[in-house]
Amino acid sequence: MTQQSSYQVYKERMDRTVDLEELNDPVMKHATDDFVSIHTYDTVGEALDCIRNCRTESTILYFYVLDAEERLVGTIQTRKLLTSPLNTKIEQIMSKNLIAIPHTANLMEALEFFILHRYLAFPVVDEQRKMLGIIDVNVFTQEMLDIEEQEQVHSVFDTLGVKISEARSKSPWSVFRYRFPWLMATITSGTVCALLVGLFEATLAQSLILAFFLTLVLGLGESVSMQTMAITVHFMHHGLSQAGWYFYSLRRELTRVFLMALACALIVGCIAIIWKNDLAAGIILFSGILASLLLACFLGVSIPTILHKLKLDVHVASGPLTLALADICTIVSYFSLAAFILSK
Repeated sequence: MTQQSSYQVYKERMDRTVDLEELNDPVMKHATDDFVSIHTYDTVGEALDCIRNCRTESTILYFYVLDAEERLVGTIQTRKLLTSPLNTKIEQIMSKNLIAIPHTANLMEALEFFILHRYLAFPVVDEQRKMLGIIDVNVFTQEMLDIEEQEQVHSVFDTLGVKISEARSKSPWSVFRYRFPWLMATITSGTVCALLVGLFEATLAQSLILAFFLTLVLGLGESVSMQTMAITVHFMHHGLSQAGWYFYSLRRELTRVFLMALACALIVGCIAIIWKNDLAAGIILFSGILASLLLACFLGVSIPTILHKLKLDVHVASGPLTLALADICTIVSYFSLAAFILSK
């Protein structure tokens, strides 16, 4: 690809943002090969000469360092490159702590890299770590990543059912009217949970250790539901929700949560067996935690999606409703499994 054609492709991609339907596209479809690379065996002086002679038309965000076999091995900051002695080898001053996107990734997975690591661009590499191109944050729009601290505060409060504008209101009554309904969701779910536990009084009588771990099981379910919900709301906040996206996100989150749930269930189950020498309790805790965390994950993705479809305030309503339903589902799954296992 010529310098001119490369720039034209790059400019065309940067002049627009990604459509929602394109999030499943291969990352290479949106990457550009118009980037600046230098080599480990170059000196600083040679690298600067190379950069001066480079006719790239795109904005230079990072300098990528390749080895003799053209494999990506590091990056170097502009400041370090400009302030180092001219006879210094690049390999002596480069940073080996780099993050690259595999060329097999899709655009949704690339987006996760930007959100997680907050870089402005990422290299795209193949299986041999050979650099194929770069993907720029502008593919997704700068607005998606430049979240000011004040906006983060608003987002956190919204998730908990509080708006900053209401929190600052001078009228206690207006604050009460806005915030109390969401507290009622917590009161309602707590009451329902208490009634549900009462229905399993006979099960508790058979194995009192189940009551000892109830708070832990509820806490795990709440944590997973809120983590998953926060990720879902974040994407919706930036307009990334779509029909296919829900199933993609649900499948991805369930896979990730399953690994965490399996680890938590094994640890807690082993603790119960070692502590009370109760194999049945260990099995109940293992299966109960596994089931409740997967349900919590499902709710964390589904509740914001449903609210969004109903055109309700996702940021305000998702937190209280997700927590309430997660607690109820945890109680039901935990004690139902306990009753089933103890009856055998």
